[in-house]
Amino acid sequence: MDVIASSFQLIATPEVALVVLLSSIYGLVIGCIPGLSATMATALLVPITFYLSPIAAVAAIISSSAMAIFSGDIPGTLLRIPGTPASAAYTQEAYAFTKRGEPEIALGAALWFSAIGGIVGTLALVLIAPSLAELALEFSSYEYFWLGCLGLLCATLVSSGSQTKAMAAMLVGLLVSCVGMENAAGTPRFTFGSIDLLSGIDVIAVLVGVFAVAEVMRAMTTPPPPKLPRRRFGSILGGQWALTLRYRWQMLRGNVVGVIIGVLPGAGADMAAWVSYAISKRFSKTPEKFGTGHAEGLVEAGASNNASLASGWVPSLLFGIPGDTITAIAIGVLYMKGLNPGPTLFTQNAASMYAIYWIFLVANIIMIPLGIMMIRGTSYVLEVPRWAIMASVLLCCAVGAYAVTNSPFSILVVAAFGVVGFTMDRFGYSVAAFVLGLVMGPMVEQNFVTSLIKSGGSLMPFVDRPVAAILAMLTIGALVAPLVARLLPQRADRPASASSGK
Repeated sequence: MDVIASSFQLIATPEVALVVLLSSIYGLVIGCIPGLSATMATALLVPITFYLSPIAAVAAIISSSAMAIFSGDIPGTLLRIPGTPASAAYTQEAYAFTKRGEPEIALGAALWFSAIGGIVGTLALVLIAPSLAELALEFSSYEYFWLGCLGLLCATLVSSGSQTKAMAAMLVGLLVSCVGMENAAGTPRFTFGSIDLLSGIDVIAVLVGVFAVAEVMRAMTTPPPPKLPRRRFGSILGGQWALTLRYRWQMLRGNVVGVIIGVLPGAGADMAAWVSYAISKRFSKTPEKFGTGHAEGLVEAGASNNASLASGWVPSLLFGIPGDTITAIAIGVLYMKGLNPGPTLFTQNAASMYAIYWIFLVANIIMIPLGIMMIRGTSYVLEVPRWAIMASVLLCCAVGAYAVTNSPFSILVVAAFGVVGFTMDRFGYSVAAFVLGLVMGPMVEQNFVTSLIKSGGSLMPFVDRPVAAILAMLTIGALVAPLVARLLPQRADRPASASSGK
């Protein structure tokens, strides 16, 4: 009870309340503008968190990301242009409601089931994380090494594009993480004689570049979205309770799928929405109605994406392994604020952990009134000229990068990795896998070197501990599985082709 009381004291401050409110509004606006993703909204907030208290900084990340994931459904419903990648899964379905003259039904479902999914994901975070923390306290450097490798492989396996390209992007991220002399050996690597590179490449600057600047470049090379005619919406939440009762099992299934996918490293809300929408259509009694303005898919996918957002913090808080690109940014903020991810965070900073739980709940509860206001004011937000938005984003990127390190070199890093992020996305290389490699590279290397020092150079301790052996088998299995999956169809085709030849 003392811990809960202390956590209330941490969040019941004017600073945290104001940060939650302002970052929620900010997330709603950014998510509503086509082309500006929830990840970009989070990345742009990082320089501001430098001046906030630890709990207020985390509150800004949580509030803005939760709101942006929902708000991305608004332009998808009204313009058929998803505001965030998570909204793309059911944009066609939601837009069918608008063509039928009932956009408020789709927007209300997106709002209502996103809030419910966020609350369920928070409850999963509360229940799963402490139990796993007790197990994680028994981990040594051997287990953390295999866990890091497994997380990297999972991120490439669940990539929506080419797994080969995702693996290549992840390896590039690992290479970038090697720059500097903050490594186990303490020797300069890939600095090319530059003093600015001795401390490594700042992760925050890279994140701002590959997400925010790359989004600006992407927006400038695509035609602007059509103007939205102003109109008055009917009741936003009218009929949502009836949908909840009618599709309660679909909602529950979406919540469960979202929680499971959120825990997987590198998956995130985008994949949760796609998977849940596909599952909904596969098991629906009326699959022929999908794509014509059928609420069933919206309910399940909407409940899934926000549930995955909260559960994605489980591997981030426990092991420092990003659940998605948003938590990859959050990990950098946690380290910057002294809340180092790991099982000890649950024992030494228990009050801070409970404060994070409360912030998740508050953010998803206030999503409903703020979301209704945002939906009704949508036409004004979508009328902001694109050039004004992009110019403001670039200014924030430059000022923010300089503010974090007080070095003009960080601005060059942001610009350079903006080009890298844009190029990778243009040619189908996973930016999320690149970021995961960048963030997790130091963790994997440090635990590997530490383990070798402890074992005197022997590799046997990596597999002679029970948990380490299980994680090693899972990692090797994840590495071999794609190769086996490719070989099996080929071997199955040979007898068929031979028999046809006869």
